[in-house]
Amino acid sequence: MKQFIICGLLLASLSSLAQKKSKLDPATTAVNANKDATITALNASYEADKKTALQIWDFAEVGYKENKSSALHIQHLKEAGFTVETGVAGIPTAFVATYGSGSPAIGILAEYDALPGLAQNAVPEKSIIAGKNAGHGCGHHLFGTASVSAGIAIKELIASGKLKGTIKVYGCPAEEGGSGKVFLVRAGLFNDLDAVIHWHPNDVNSVTTTSALANKSAKFKFYGISAHAAAQPEQGRSALDAVEAMDNMVNMMREHIPQETRIHYVITNGGKAPNVVPDFAEVYYYVRHPKRKDAVEIFDRVVKAAEGAAMGTGTTMKYDIIGGTHDLLINKTLAEVMQTNLEKVGGVVYTEAEKTFARTIQPSFIGKPVAMETAATVKPISYVVEGNSGSTDVGDVSYVKPTVGLTAATWVPGTPAHSWQAVASGGTEIGTKGMLVASKTMALTAIDLMSNPALIQKATEEFKTSVGDYKYKALLGDIKPALNYRD
Repeated sequence: MKQFIICGLLLASLSSLAQKKSKLDPATTAVNANKDATITALNASYEADKKTALQIWDFAEVGYKENKSSALHIQHLKEAGFTVETGVAGIPTAFVATYGSGSPAIGILAEYDALPGLAQNAVPEKSIIAGKNAGHGCGHHLFGTASVSAGIAIKELIASGKLKGTIKVYGCPAEEGGSGKVFLVRAGLFNDLDAVIHWHPNDVNSVTTTSALANKSAKFKFYGISAHAAAQPEQGRSALDAVEAMDNMVNMMREHIPQETRIHYVITNGGKAPNVVPDFAEVYYYVRHPKRKDAVEIFDRVVKAAEGAAMGTGTTMKYDIIGGTHDLLINKTLAEVMQTNLEKVGGVVYTEAEKTFARTIQPSFIGKPVAMETAATVKPISYVVEGNSGSTDVGDVSYVKPTVGLTAATWVPGTPAHSWQAVASGGTEIGTKGMLVASKTMALTAIDLMSNPALIQKATEEFKTSVGDYKYKALLGDIKPALNYRD
């Protein structure tokens, strides 16, 4: 009798679960169907997307020079039925692609600039590509491609009547130091959105819940008087001396600024010949801090050091602002939605050949080895600040609209960003598999937001609380985009 009772209870429980499943409200059923269809569609487009990403990996165009990369994304968006406005915000390689109408309006960010000095073959040993300079050491060839693919997937749902609203894909050049998105924000191109979605290549799969460093950068130019360095040195005034004097003063200043500050520089022009007193020299500075106000104040102190260096060396100085970005606001409402979708999508599983690639490249990393199996996992969501080390112009977007992002494992675990190892991984299917994780997660998140107005309302309320009474103002002022900052 006891066995019959247990069996009866089990059957009743299973029946209850079946009834609950069958009684899912129509809206939930529709969302799930849209998600399943989108995953299928993105799986089907993977080979084409992989081809696009590797083309852009090969182009390796630096900030504001991404002519072929931008054109390829625009071509695909137009072919998919988007209306594309090019050359926005005074930037030839920026664009906004739009499909649909009305609310909700969701934006997806796309990047595609490479880094100078990182040309590398897609092999697990350092192997510079002859005749090339730049490489995708931050994976933006994957970034832009995944974002365009996700946008097209949402467009298909709108076109078929399964979703209502507007999807916009933003072509965002020169994230690496050029602050491209800041000019798009300043031009008001995000004003009609309800939320913004983005991602970034990495060596882990996680939703972004840590802020970024505010950043202000400039090129300091010193002008002196040339002379023969041996015969008439007294007649010269060395611009290089001014640069070195500035650098010395800034380095001494490090003792007297908050320890979380980051200041770095590179001398971009120090003269041409040792026997000629340089009449021109230039140094390129970044100043970073978790708080935008402190970043600006410390930058102003760097300017004072430059002025003092010019005075002490009998030279003159001017500086050109290159970039300026806000810290990144985290929206927990959107982060939790994206976390659910990332867990649904899952991570990256390596083939035996990819494991061999990983085992070969990992010894070149500095630091403790990271298990390659972590690429297959999704990190739990956590709002414990683990520290932040980079800057992004997505920060400015997050100050005008609710914004959410993720990272996907496109590099062998343990790979440092901005490295030849990142370029190498990104040029293989290790990178493009991670790209697919990102495109699926972004698209599924957009489906949730476009299907549930209450989510957008909650995210907007949280956004307003985070911003408070702050009125957005670009840290780089009213300058025009520094279209030749990589020259």
